[in-house]
Amino acid sequence: MKRKFKWSNLYLIFVFVFICLYVPIFYLVIYSFSTGDRMSNYSGFTWKHYAELFADTRMIQIVLDTLLVALLSSLIATIIGALGALAIDRTSRPVVKNTVLSLNNILMVSPDVIIGASFLIFYTALKVPLGFWSVLMSHIAFSIPIVVLMILPRLQEMSHSLLDAARDLGASNYQVLTRVIVPYITPGIFSGFFMAFTYSLDDFAVTFFVTGNGFETLAVEIYARARQGISLEINALSGVMFIFALLLVVGYYFIQQAGQNRRAKQKHKRESEALINETTH
Repeated sequence: MKRKFKWSNLYLIFVFVFICLYVPIFYLVIYSFSTGDRMSNYSGFTWKHYAELFADTRMIQIVLDTLLVALLSSLIATIIGALGALAIDRTSRPVVKNTVLSLNNILMVSPDVIIGASFLIFYTALKVPLGFWSVLMSHIAFSIPIVVLMILPRLQEMSHSLLDAARDLGASNYQVLTRVIVPYITPGIFSGFFMAFTYSLDDFAVTFFVTGNGFETLAVEIYARARQGISLEINALSGVMFIFALLLVVGYYFIQQAGQNRRAKQKHKRESEALINETTH
């Protein structure tokens, strides 16, 4: 007799996976409030390690540099990626489109170590000094394919009748772009920006190859300190970054919800106007 599949079993698997993912994070955060200096035993509640973290000017500078690189790289990559997605979508020759998409996808699946080593060889050959600018250019480069993959599906979903209707009403190409295409792909643009931002914040392998001249990012600094033995200041930093990431996700959720509500209201308004026009005629 065949046993009937239960969806509850699948939910249990997901719960187990999430527990495995989040327990180490909570473990780090809990020990960030320990009065001890190591994670060997919890010995009382304190804010000491957070005070040490915010008093560590070097670590604060590294965090600010990491956020600056992530913000600039994601902004520039979003602009270039959006233009690239538009160019790919408007390409009429399938061979060219498929070739460009394949090249884009290759960068997505290539190991970070290979990408980082390639950038290092490239910068060395051009005698580009390693530091802030080399890290920024590298982050822009590996973020662009992410943005393209976030925006391109929205462009492919868009009905060409919308563009034809706008042109029939006398809209120029610029007006079609700014008033029809960009509002339609805005969710993809936001998704691409946030994905690029988080990838830049988390990146270690590529940054490890191309950083230098005293410039450090958070991932590289944590790696360097971990080799000397993880102090509870790193736990405190992990707690702060976890809260920051949580706020980022919640903010992104509310932005998406606001966009969906706005589009639903606009759709309802158009349907109401169409119904009124039908009844008057």
